[in-house]
Amino acid sequence: MKIMRILIILITLFTSLFLIIGGISLISAGGSFYYLLLGLIYLASSFLLYKNKALGFYLTIIALALTFLWAISERGFAFWPMLARIMVPLGLAFVALYALRKEHYNAKTLGFSLGSLVIFIGMAIAAFFPHDAQYANGKSYQAHTPFGMPENWTAYGRTNEGTRFSPFTLINRDNVKNLQVAWTYQTGDKGPGVDQNTPLQIDNLLYSCSRNGIIAALDVDTGKSVWKFDANGRSPMWQRCRGLGYFDARVATPQRSIGQVALTRENHRAQCQQRIVQTTNDARLLELDSKTGQLCQEFGQQGYVDLKTGMGEVKPGFYFQTSAPLVANDTIVIGGWVVDNQEVAEPSGVIRGFDANTGELKWAWDLGNPAIDKLPPEGQTYTRGTPNSWTTLSYDDKLGLVYVPLGNNTPDYYGKERPEFSNQYNSSLVALDVRTGKEKWHFQTTHYDLWDYDLPSQPALMDVPDQNGQIVPAVMQTTKRGQIFLLNRETGQPIADVVEKPVPSKSPIPDEKPLSPTQPYSVGMPTIGADHLNEKKIWGVTLFDQLVCRIQFKKMSYEGDFTPVGFNKTLEQPGNLGGMNWGSVAYDAKNQIAYMNDIRIPSVFWLVKRDEFAQVNKKYPSDGTGHGPSPQTGTPYGMVTMMWTSAMETPCTEPPFGTISAIDMKSKQVLWQVPVGTTKDLGPWGIKSHIPLAMGMPTYAGTSVTAGGVLFFAGSQDYYLRAYDAATGQEIWKYRLPVGSSATPMTYVSPKTGKQYIVVSVGGAAHSSEVGDYVMAFALNQS
Repeated sequence: MKIMRILIILITLFTSLFLIIGGISLISAGGSFYYLLLGLIYLASSFLLYKNKALGFYLTIIALALTFLWAISERGFAFWPMLARIMVPLGLAFVALYALRKEHYNAKTLGFSLGSLVIFIGMAIAAFFPHDAQYANGKSYQAHTPFGMPENWTAYGRTNEGTRFSPFTLINRDNVKNLQVAWTYQTGDKGPGVDQNTPLQIDNLLYSCSRNGIIAALDVDTGKSVWKFDANGRSPMWQRCRGLGYFDARVATPQRSIGQVALTRENHRAQCQQRIVQTTNDARLLELDSKTGQLCQEFGQQGYVDLKTGMGEVKPGFYFQTSAPLVANDTIVIGGWVVDNQEVAEPSGVIRGFDANTGELKWAWDLGNPAIDKLPPEGQTYTRGTPNSWTTLSYDDKLGLVYVPLGNNTPDYYGKERPEFSNQYNSSLVALDVRTGKEKWHFQTTHYDLWDYDLPSQPALMDVPDQNGQIVPAVMQTTKRGQIFLLNRETGQPIADVVEKPVPSKSPIPDEKPLSPTQPYSVGMPTIGADHLNEKKIWGVTLFDQLVCRIQFKKMSYEGDFTPVGFNKTLEQPGNLGGMNWGSVAYDAKNQIAYMNDIRIPSVFWLVKRDEFAQVNKKYPSDGTGHGPSPQTGTPYGMVTMMWTSAMETPCTEPPFGTISAIDMKSKQVLWQVPVGTTKDLGPWGIKSHIPLAMGMPTYAGTSVTAGGVLFFAGSQDYYLRAYDAATGQEIWKYRLPVGSSATPMTYVSPKTGKQYIVVSVGGAAHSSEVGDYVMAFALNQS
């Protein structure tokens, strides 16, 4: 008993000293006085408990009451903000009594102590249930006509429209609970890299692509390997194969300019009439016979096209394709990923169109030199350092337009070296003529982007009502900013209102170019996960890490959206992960509902003078995910970027850290929004907690939706494939995976058996050390 008394007193004393020291630091930074006040109360309490004075216990009750009132004054009765503030005072109010001798135990003191324990337990239990969820009643949802005929999944977004919608109703809201594992395939590729693949399904075969580009053709009903192909295309970093392309030479419509000679169907060798199209991690384009896995010899050079041709110097890992190639009839359109923030004049962001039959270059769109519309002249290269397109493109067959989301000129965080033409196109959606590669229109989502707000998502094509109620062809572009731009895909003009709002524009960097005084905001659409921050919204799992995060917040530069980067640590909200990222949108056209998932973790970034960079590079080692120091060689400054998390490696902002949202495209309002995922497979310092707190975790990859009224998602930080009621947002099924997933699910109906399958690549959750090599298929339990 004596040891317990001493331990409780020491805990109270430690709490008081932490709050006093931290509180003084926070006050000196211009923050709240409350932590200092609370620390002084606990200091007095620890002294009185040591003296065996009942007042020491009552001071912990007073501290609890004051903290409760303070929490309400700052964030109301919101659950997660309350939990962070109240759990330590609740715990101390319970245990403090037992630092006293038994003569102080009575109905009153025991009532206060046990009451604190009951509230503590109640708050802890409540943390296992979702909060801040907005559900719909589903009354306006229209059921789809039953359909179970096979239709192929031929592109990353199922079709080139990028909607990830499947017309099948065999698996639906009523029977999804009966899903079970039908088969599992292991690729044998466990790293390095992240498996983010969404397979294709063509007739009786499923086509998977592992993180290092190993393709496997699998039987759709058994998962057994029919053939396997490895191009041995490796990269020293950022290993990805998010998707493959499919070209059917039997039905492709030639789209050639006048004077070009089209190959006839009779010219095709029988074994390559249906082709799988891949871009490798070492920047090659190839085609395989879909039935045999053999290279199509008439394509390029024995099946390959070198995508580095015309690029000039390409250092290992500096340029390749991470997303699926776009096959638009008989044209393969290719962008490319360019490594961030390494140096000026990195490889070009040129967009190219290749003949899907022969591999011949049909056209090139070189932003820096429009005169180069194919290969550069001898001795020249495509313009280096231009904004690139690393995500998946979309295509409108009727309009003949390819929709290209662009990123930034490198480096991302210092713009003096950027040419003006790049500033006009960074972070823009561009529509190109698929026949010629000529620009039809472009729309810029961020002016003079110094925040790495490149467009990450595949554009989703849909027909929606405009402000006058007329149905118009639209393209939806989601962004890292949480802004959703809805444009007429014929003209590029906004369908939902876009306004220019003033933003901070005074750069603390003396030689930086003038920043844009305004930025475009899509006010006609909801903004997802982009709340303006203030000190009261800063969070931590406990009072302790919340205090540290508040100190950091007050010491950082933060003026709201688009705070200019400087030499001081600068807060970027939303962070450079999003908002929305590469998972893109799922869209149900009949119900006119768009589904999307988001990430809500701010970034911290700052510039470093060249002579200080080596030291900073040692202090903040790169984590291999693009966060950490980058040299920005060729500029006066290096830079550092990282996710803003506490010492416990949890975000310093309030949960949820990720949600799925459904947007009614008729009203342009959020229909439902739910937090996704728990902390079950996460914990401080990389140690699993095994405690499934339902905070809503950062989400990766994307959703897919079916006519059966089910939305599937696997890219949460815990190891589950989940199914949601597409009408209401309620979770209606989940399955525990062997490791996490960073991939978008897909679905198909087997042409042989008529069974519908749900398939997902399971290679490890984002930022998790636990990786796998699984492709898993689920089907209804026939019994």
